[in-house]
Amino acid sequence: MDGDDHFMRAALVMAREAELLGEVPVGAVVVKDGVIIGRGRNSSVGLSDPSAHAELLALRDAAQRLGNYRLTGCELFVTLEPCLMCAGAMFHARIARVIFGASDPKTGVCGSVLDLFSERRLNHHTTASSGVLAVECGQMLSDFFVARRAQLRTDTYS
Repeated sequence: MDGDDHFMRAALVMAREAELLGEVPVGAVVVKDGVIIGRGRNSSVGLSDPSAHAELLALRDAAQRLGNYRLTGCELFVTLEPCLMCAGAMFHARIARVIFGASDPKTGVCGSVLDLFSERRLNHHTTASSGVLAVECGQMLSDFFVARRAQLRTDTYS
């Protein structure tokens, strides 16, 4: 198993934790020098916080551990293509590389809706890589939303 797969599996563990709490199953880890220094899982519902995406929570965790909001030389592994808000935080933190699993055709800014990571006018450039364990990451999300829709139908007709 290569390093990217290993760290994406750690992000999948975080996604599973989010799912068990009724959150959209997205997980993220921040890695520096081959060591996980930050972890996050979607927590917007539980925290009543629209900014509590997995990526932001992982960045916050890593920054606290390092005692610095600049995460130079760090990589962020996330199970779903980042949104605009999360990408902005990655740029501000100076993340070197973001690696994501499943593409997000509705809000993804690593090429799906926009490609913010190829925008040369920005003052910091983060490399984006896609498709690491994409099938597993995408299946977890698909299964979650199928179950959610089924539950909504059951609730509607109860």
